[in-house]
Amino acid sequence: MSPDSNRPDRIVVVGASLAGARAVHSIRSAGHDGMLTLIGAEPHLPYDRPPLSKDFLTGERDADALMLDPPGAYDEIGAKVMLGTTATGLNLDARTVAVETDGPNSGEQVPFDALVIATGASARPLPGTEGLDGVHTLRTLDDATAIREGLTAGARVAVVGGGFIGSEVAASAKARGCEVTVIEAASAPLVRGLGAEMGSLVGALHGRNNVELRLGVGVEGVLGADRVEAVTMADGTRIEADLVVVGIGVVPNTAWLAGSGLHIDNGVVCDATLCAGPPGIYAVGDVVRAPNAWLGGGAIRVEHWTAAVEHGMTVGQNVVDPQRAIPYDSVPFVWSDQYDARIQIAGHPDAGDDVEVLVGSAADDSFLAGYRRDGRLSAVMSVNAIRPFVRFRRLLASHPSWDDALELAATLA
Repeated sequence: MSPDSNRPDRIVVVGASLAGARAVHSIRSAGHDGMLTLIGAEPHLPYDRPPLSKDFLTGERDADALMLDPPGAYDEIGAKVMLGTTATGLNLDARTVAVETDGPNSGEQVPFDALVIATGASARPLPGTEGLDGVHTLRTLDDATAIREGLTAGARVAVVGGGFIGSEVAASAKARGCEVTVIEAASAPLVRGLGAEMGSLVGALHGRNNVELRLGVGVEGVLGADRVEAVTMADGTRIEADLVVVGIGVVPNTAWLAGSGLHIDNGVVCDATLCAGPPGIYAVGDVVRAPNAWLGGGAIRVEHWTAAVEHGMTVGQNVVDPQRAIPYDSVPFVWSDQYDARIQIAGHPDAGDDVEVLVGSAADDSFLAGYRRDGRLSAVMSVNAIRPFVRFRRLLASHPSWDDALELAATLA
């Protein structure tokens, strides 16, 4: 530790993710001038993941365009980067991270005074498809590269899961000239978060773009000897497929923390400052489950791009100066580009909320809907209504009443 015992000399960030990259830069910006190490399991420098299911799949962007920082950026700030290096264990007593790699650092114990856990999450596989060629999940650049190779004109693509990732993959595959079927076990895409009405409106985008949407039926299995041939459904039907992309959620990457003493429960459980309990141990991004002061209540895990950025920035300050640690406090925000639609969500929608279109018309594919809970505006969702959305997102920061929402809507009519 430095002469000021509250300020760490050696800071290690495990996870070359968006959250990890933002933490590294924020740590330097907050005044840390000691050792700073970024450890990443992938061979790539930190890159942007949202385009993986969108314009990277369509071929409009290449891998170089996804990099979060220009070449040499980490050298410029004096950060050591260890790529292709997997964290395998954490020893809180010794303050070391055990790592494995194919290179000379295999078995190394990386010492730290403060640690930021940014190992993200892994895509949940479809059981019974292990080792079957043509079945993919989408989480990494290598995953997206493999999927893109299979998106040839006329290819039959089955997408399992109608959430944002699945829907974006479907739109990209259609743009590549594929025959696409989206399979969603629920009654509508995104129904658990947006509710049946708004989920159905989003799901209707598939039909209007000649993508088949199979709702309310689960996958029974996948057929094929060495390579996938078809997906069988619980109702006995069969969907022929040359390529299957599975988007059924993720699992936080916490296995390497087993036995560390940290509280692991659907992620690394942290307090409002993103501290995991022991002094100097923090977590950010998809791997953390922590309170958001705007939401109130207990710890939650959020998989949004914006949260990853904001977590990194928050922890960058807190790890350098824990005496002045600040809580994470932000209106949740996520977006999705599907076909010709920009979908944006802010706040915390729930399927049990009352929903009302406040601006525009759903029939015109340009509208903003408000979610009402206990007389207050809990969230907004928009389709192709970017300017109204910006105004409502700003309004949500003040925890507005439903009357406040109606008043703003009247000015935008």
